[in-house]
Amino acid sequence: MTYTPQISPLGPLWLSAIVALLPLLTIFITLGWLRWKAHWAGLTAVAVAILVAIFAWQMPPVLALLSATQGGVFGLFPIMWIVFTAILLYQITVVSGRFEDLRAVFALVSDDPRIQAMLIAFCFGGLLEALAGFGAPVAITGVMLMAIGFSALRAAVVVLVANTAPVAFGAIAIPIITAGNLTKIPYQQIGAYVGHQTPLLAFLVPLILVFLADGKRGFRQLWPVALVTGVAFAIAQWVSATWLSVELTDIIASLVGLAAAVVFMRFWKPEGGADALASLHADRDAELASMSEKERAALPKLHDEQIDPKSLTGGRIFMALFPYLLVIAVFSVTKLIPSVSAWLASTDIKIHWPGLDGNILKADGTASASTIYNFQWLSSPGTSLLISMVIVAIVYRVAAGDVFKEIWATLVKLRFSILTVASVLALAYVMNLSGQTITIGTWIAGTGAAFAFFSPVLGWIGTAVTGSDTSANALFSTLQQTAANHAGIDPTLLVAANTSGGVVGKMISPQNLTIAATAVGLLGRESDILRKVLWWSIGMLVALCLLVGLQSTPVLSWMLPVF
Repeated sequence: MTYTPQISPLGPLWLSAIVALLPLLTIFITLGWLRWKAHWAGLTAVAVAILVAIFAWQMPPVLALLSATQGGVFGLFPIMWIVFTAILLYQITVVSGRFEDLRAVFALVSDDPRIQAMLIAFCFGGLLEALAGFGAPVAITGVMLMAIGFSALRAAVVVLVANTAPVAFGAIAIPIITAGNLTKIPYQQIGAYVGHQTPLLAFLVPLILVFLADGKRGFRQLWPVALVTGVAFAIAQWVSATWLSVELTDIIASLVGLAAAVVFMRFWKPEGGADALASLHADRDAELASMSEKERAALPKLHDEQIDPKSLTGGRIFMALFPYLLVIAVFSVTKLIPSVSAWLASTDIKIHWPGLDGNILKADGTASASTIYNFQWLSSPGTSLLISMVIVAIVYRVAAGDVFKEIWATLVKLRFSILTVASVLALAYVMNLSGQTITIGTWIAGTGAAFAFFSPVLGWIGTAVTGSDTSANALFSTLQQTAANHAGIDPTLLVAANTSGGVVGKMISPQNLTIAATAVGLLGRESDILRKVLWWSIGMLVALCLLVGLQSTPVLSWMLPVF
């Protein structure tokens, strides 16, 4: 029982492409219009993809179902394994009580709430995105901004806009790793291309944040430190993605951006901090006054007694930063030392997916390599994060019982996210192995070289609907590759563009809007938040479209890395 995908099984290419789009339309409509839960939308889309594969593409039912199982398992491991261990590491820092020290560390840099907001939402949020992603940075930093005086709505808007540039390399670069796995383009190569696109956003975002924090006055008074932070982050992201480590890119960039701000603040002092704090408090009081008793009760309970930053000793500062320094050290050893990296890779187990491997054929009659599942039980970034978590728990003296309690609590909290990601990856595998993705890509490629200017839009739409750049790459990376090959464009450029476009779609995704609204106590007011961030998302998307389009031409092709 073998199967060879057809490009146009229904005759006209346009008709086949429209039918192939049905699974994607299903997830868009159920999530965006009908507002179903993400896991139900994902499971329904998988069912539609299987039916399309069987009845339109004539794929044997057993192979269609097995394709879904392989994709679902890949969604569980390594993708959700990385997310689970990253969030668990963060939870251990909270249980230990050291997280409050970390919050006080930012106040040491500056007592200006606008600068603290930029550093927390952008630099620390970028670090959280690097380790966890999937909404964790928005939830954590949103509450931190409220603790320094921001209103709930303003805090939500600031953290959503801040959660852009780091997203492509989030959760130890899992969006890029996913794209590499599906397209068979080395993920290091995709990451390097992304690292020549998203720094544009990194350069702009801190400037936008000080404007969102305090309007024109904030921009006028704080643009120097915002510019220094953004440029430092952008350069570090470019250098790390190109020459150091794709997995460590956001960690390095976040710390470099933070360090640049700290050094700059030694020689430059902002004006208007007290006035800005008074304005923020007035904004917060007005928001509280407009709320009902029930709405005020939904706001997060903040610590009334905050740690005095001046009471922090060097030892407490080091211990507050220890988990993140440890992760950098562990990943530096496992990813940057060739002998260690090679040994870890040698432990990978190649699983020829039962019943599927050898039965999916390419056009030339050879077996597809996509049916081989790579079980990275030791080399996975998630395993490195687990080891880091254990070390942190020991150093912080967190009891074993508390650790296991957090493991269970994290599993329960992520249960629907796990199901959602597994279903989206199952959808991607069915569409890819049946040939639906190739059909759509071939049809879109009819736009020719102009498609490069619009390629980030697909990533933007995918992330806006699913709430995940990883899921957007699972849906569209192979499609981008196919379209590029047919249009004569560098496929790595368009796969990277899908990732970069996705980062500006995250702030308007229903999933992320709900996470932000829930974190700051505005559940049910997602539409209010959306209206505040939508135009920023569209503006950044237009800038990315122009950048990628010009990178596909001699005008800016010199920007791209050479492999």
